[in-house]
Amino acid sequence: MPAPAPIARHTIAVLVDNEPGVLARVIGLFSGRGYNIESLTVAEVNAAEKLSRITIVTSGTPMVIEQIKAQLARLVPVHKISDLTTAGPHVERELALVKVRGGGEKRVEALRIADIFRARALDSTPESFIFEIVGDAGKLDAFIALMAGLGLVDVSRTGVVAIARGPEPL
Repeated sequence: MPAPAPIARHTIAVLVDNEPGVLARVIGLFSGRGYNIESLTVAEVNAAEKLSRITIVTSGTPMVIEQIKAQLARLVPVHKISDLTTAGPHVERELALVKVRGGGEKRVEALRIADIFRARALDSTPESFIFEIVGDAGKLDAFIALMAGLGLVDVSRTGVVAIARGPEPL
């Protein structure tokens, strides 16, 4: 019996018409087939042509990822699809706002850790901080894990944004 195909994380960029209902159709494609979305970001990238870019992070076997891309391509408002994971070098970033409560030594330690991770303090009260941190998902996960022991109160994350390296557009 052959070994099962490995499940891998993929970042897929999709260029779509910026019109009502497009995002719902893309999400419906995933939910209707039982595919999980680990991260989803969307924003208009070309106002003149009314185009938006959707960045989806999902996991699956190579066959499942190919099915996802083929099904996305069949949606009418989709102009282009790129599996950045397999297309070549790319840059991924995510932003998080992290609220930490604490005083005394814990407060000093939270500031030390934030400095090491290059997180910025956006807000400070005598009882708490709100930090902004940008980086790959692993960096954010590590920062949040360290803050958990110091009084982590709340986290808000943007989801992954990604772009291929080099001069070519999506």
